[in-house]
Amino acid sequence: MKSKLYELRADLLLLSVAIAWGVTFLMVQDAINTTPVYAFLFFRFALASVLMFFIAYRYLNEINKKTVLYGVILGTFLFSAFATQTFGLLYTKSSIVAFITGLNVICVPFLGYLIFKDHISKKVFIATIVAVIGLYLLTMSGALTIGAGEFLTLICALLFALQIIFTGKFSKEVNVYLLVLFQLITVSILSLAFSLTLDDVTFNLNYDYAFFKAVLITAVFATVYAFLIQTYMQQFTTAAKTAIIFTMEPVSAAIYAYLAVGEVLSSIQLIGAILIILATLIAELKFKKRIKHTL
Repeated sequence: MKSKLYELRADLLLLSVAIAWGVTFLMVQDAINTTPVYAFLFFRFALASVLMFFIAYRYLNEINKKTVLYGVILGTFLFSAFATQTFGLLYTKSSIVAFITGLNVICVPFLGYLIFKDHISKKVFIATIVAVIGLYLLTMSGALTIGAGEFLTLICALLFALQIIFTGKFSKEVNVYLLVLFQLITVSILSLAFSLTLDDVTFNLNYDYAFFKAVLITAVFATVYAFLIQTYMQQFTTAAKTAIIFTMEPVSAAIYAYLAVGEVLSSIQLIGAILIILATLIAELKFKKRIKHTL
């Protein structure tokens, strides 16, 4: 009973992560209109790394090779997912990128089975299918073909799936705070390297109110809070359920866009959002077997 309560608490907190990412989506979109993508990622994750350092400070004596290695692996998965997603946006519509990225929900249980032989329950399988249908209805607004953009975004989905799977495994073996710290540092370093190589500018930016607001809020809520909660709470729930819960990100983004700027969902998109919510509920439901009594 106690373990079930821990799992429910973990799932609710993971839901708050999806909401944080969804609410900051418009902010990130506005920021990268005036700031190169990798430069923005560098400032966001660099600030997050500094904040995470002060949170993890008292655990520094627990640093070992395994902690650093695991953090670098997760950070590499995470940054590579961001990078392939960004390059994918150069070749195809953002709605298609959003849908294919969301397909990590179906990648997680199957990759988890292939890599670690993790069991896929029937309810998680059903919830995954419902979530994918919901994602399609909510995000798609163009024909889905397989070109360079779609291929890069499919790799992005696989990388996000791997980040979720390995977070669940690594978080049980090393100090969670240090694991998050080294993950964020890795993303910061890789973002700086890509920015210096590919962006027009990295440091000579327009440091206005909108820039500082976007960096600060995304660093605190969409990075430090989000990845600390994800890493800590995945000890108590499955990677497959985590992926299903994270499909609530586009739903929360759509709700926030409606409240903030008046964007209205079409009836098809609304059905998609409802299906995603339904998928998260299915993942939480307990199905009791009926016991037949014979006289």
